[in-house]
Amino acid sequence: MGRLDGKTCIVTGGAKGLGLEFARALATEGARVTIADIADGNAAAAEIGGLFVETDVSIPESARRVVAETERLLGKPEVLVNNAALFSALPMQSYRDIPADLWDKVMAVNVRGAFNMVQAVAPKMEALGRGKIINITSGTVYKGLPNMLHYITSKGALTAMTRALSRELGRSGICVNSLAPGLTLSSSILENDDHLEQTRQRVVASRAITRDAYPEDLIGALIFLASSDSDFVTGQTLAVDGGSVNT
Repeated sequence: MGRLDGKTCIVTGGAKGLGLEFARALATEGARVTIADIADGNAAAAEIGGLFVETDVSIPESARRVVAETERLLGKPEVLVNNAALFSALPMQSYRDIPADLWDKVMAVNVRGAFNMVQAVAPKMEALGRGKIINITSGTVYKGLPNMLHYITSKGALTAMTRALSRELGRSGICVNSLAPGLTLSSSILENDDHLEQTRQRVVASRAITRDAYPEDLIGALIFLASSDSDFVTGQTLAVDGGSVNT
């Protein structure tokens, strides 16, 4: 038996990178998983025996649609992993050079996208009297990182959202937590030489466990936050980064 047998989960940004690893892990633990992504996730959904719904989380109607389709085909969602974000494709650049439209796009996906998904899914969880919302944030919120001001600001907002939302939803039996990875060598990150060249060596040197991080390093924390093991844990940030930061 898996630790998530019979539970319905939605993973945003689940077609590739860390999101795909998260979707695979949830399915392995027995969950019914919807992959919500603007990218094609049909192959990923077929691999895990789940559902793919093309989704732009920055659009409220699209967020509502993936929740409705999930409920119709898999059941009421009990776990939401807010993973969709702009990061690996972003150029590293000074605050002076970040265009306003790029700033707005990062906020639309990374912050408003998570908010749109919460607005769509939390009422379903409230009706059930239980649920887990896991916001994928970043350890860079605590350390700062040069030349990624838009991304770090967005993840700081999502960390604050976790804390405030946990206060609103706790009485309904819904736990809201953040999972904060450090730089993790997912397939998406490995496609961006700029990020690797500028940050990898410095990040590894900052860790108590001085090695690269891999997607599998995050899975235990993810399953803990998604399962009944964390039923009395809410409003928290769990950093999984080899001890680079202390939250």
